[in-house]
Amino acid sequence: MFLLLDFIPFQPSPGLAIWGLVIFLLFWAIMAKVAFGPIANALQTRENDIQDALDSAKSAKEEMANLKADNEKLLAKAREERSEMLKEAKNAKNKMIADAKETAKEEASRIMVQANQDIENSKKAAMMEVKNEVGAIALSIAEKVIKKELAGNSEQESFVKSLVKDINLN
Repeated sequence: MFLLLDFIPFQPSPGLAIWGLVIFLLFWAIMAKVAFGPIANALQTRENDIQDALDSAKSAKEEMANLKADNEKLLAKAREERSEMLKEAKNAKNKMIADAKETAKEEASRIMVQANQDIENSKKAAMMEVKNEVGAIALSIAEKVIKKELAGNSEQESFVKSLVKDINLN
């Protein structure tokens, strides 16, 4: 067993250490030229892509905020226009109602005036008819009375005829 304890797999010797260091530096130089440059470029590209994505997201966010503000403005304008349209419609309705009422009042007034005129004309016609009837009845009565009293006297008959001509039935 002692034999195993004496065995050391890595025994540094100065030549081995120098060659190890040279190989390590050579490997490091090759890796720097072959691998580290592309890795650094890939990392830089990735960083640039991430920054571009962040910038795009920020500009999209700003654009969305602007669109939202524009939408709010359009919505407010649409509400204002709707309110204005409703107000105009209400005013038009009120004006139409007022015009219809005024027209109805004028028509009613015209009908009332026409009815009053018709009533007045009918009244005058009825009065005229009554006067004519009363006059005719009075003449008939007077004629009968006079015939009875003046039967045969021609002078009295001429007097009655002159009176009948002078009577104004109006």
